[in-house]
Amino acid sequence: MNLDAVLKSTRGVVTWLLHAFEVPVLVYFLVINTSYLLLILMAAGGFVAHLRRLEHAGREETVSSQLAPGVSLLVPAYNEAAGIVPSVQAMLALRYPRHEIVVIDDGSTDDTFERLREAFDLVRVDRELPRDVPLKARVIDVWVPRDGRTRLVAVRKENSGKTDALNVGINAASEPLVAMVDADSLLDPDALLTVAKPFADDPIRTVATGGVVRAANGCTVVAGRIVEIRTPRQWLPRVQIVEYLRAFLLGRTGWSRLGALILISGAFGLFRRDVLVEVQGLDTDSIGEDFELVMRIHRHMRRAKRDYRVEFVSEPVSWTEVPANLTVLRSQRRRWHRGLWEVLWKYRGMVLNPRYGRIGMIALPWYWVFELLAPALELAGIILVPLGLALGLVNVRFALLFVLVAYGYAIVVTLAAMAVEELSFHKYPRWRDLGATLLASVAENVGYRQLTAWWRVEGWWAGLRRGTHVWGTMTRQGFAGADGGEQ
Repeated sequence: MNLDAVLKSTRGVVTWLLHAFEVPVLVYFLVINTSYLLLILMAAGGFVAHLRRLEHAGREETVSSQLAPGVSLLVPAYNEAAGIVPSVQAMLALRYPRHEIVVIDDGSTDDTFERLREAFDLVRVDRELPRDVPLKARVIDVWVPRDGRTRLVAVRKENSGKTDALNVGINAASEPLVAMVDADSLLDPDALLTVAKPFADDPIRTVATGGVVRAANGCTVVAGRIVEIRTPRQWLPRVQIVEYLRAFLLGRTGWSRLGALILISGAFGLFRRDVLVEVQGLDTDSIGEDFELVMRIHRHMRRAKRDYRVEFVSEPVSWTEVPANLTVLRSQRRRWHRGLWEVLWKYRGMVLNPRYGRIGMIALPWYWVFELLAPALELAGIILVPLGLALGLVNVRFALLFVLVAYGYAIVVTLAAMAVEELSFHKYPRWRDLGATLLASVAENVGYRQLTAWWRVEGWWAGLRRGTHVWGTMTRQGFAGADGGEQ
């Protein structure tokens, strides 16, 4: 086949694809960006109501009240020797009337447990944990502080992964509410007060709450506390700050206002222990275990015809270090999208099923169309439009319209999200930091979005092939201390 024949064949294929998809793709990006904007506007309305209630929230009364529901913080730890002690110390110092820390050492090969034992003078106790939630690995032993006052429990187990470690923590928890916290997360001092408030306001119906997760890169940390909020110097974490604000703060607040929140981040979520036992804990075979757990709770409560609430708390409560290099970021995004696909497929029977209310009729169809399919359609547009231009099949006017709808509108949406966040919480006090995040909201659409779209498609394809999943390693750089060092 000569070159002319190849070009003719290529032109024919591209022409057919453009005619078939150019209008649907434009409409798709118009609808997805408009839906994001509507979620942001709904979140803005929620923030206004929240800020009005804040001064009457009775936080000080909650701190001193012994009637507040007790909380068990579950901290799965695997080779976290470098930061486990300051992390636990910070969690023990949280402002809350009754909470305990349950550290689950998931078969660490470093001295994670030894550092805990020395720092808190732990002694082994003869305690048999209940089997309310099934486990995969054997529990080795249970340790508590010798003083009998410090509310800390350390459980050692054979290595079987984070999800099974959390199930061990559910069994070990002694309080009615269970918070799942990453060992490297930094919590605001009032984090538990904030995220537990919906349970105090409506203890019968509230079954789960989620809190905002923010990027801590560039912030100053002292003794496990964020003492100064700044944007990182690297552009990759800066762009992720914009992503986290849009997705965690604005997007999930909007879904919560709709009564259709289906995802609570595994980095910080609070659940009723009795409900976790009813659904038999987390699914150890799921990559998106946090998403899968919330979906299972929704299905369980809907099938039982019980009135319930899953709420999102809009105040910043949890800080985490985001990937600072492309290799780690790629692994993370592939894992997230593969988990999204597997959970959506598992619960496909709920889609457009009136039995599941807004979850089945609104949230799940939206996630199928605008979360799962988005990267594939974006890549199709990125490939077809330039190719059509090169072959003379697409006019410049259409190409500009595509860029404006797909990316220009997205920038406007992100800027709107930044404006709402700044007016509501004003977390970045320096104009330099605010300017950096505004520039990052534009830079996100040049290269970054295209890369993450490709990685997400890779994760989806791996899920379709049911290939073996490799979690990868999150290489952390640590947080800057008050003296400029690492802590």
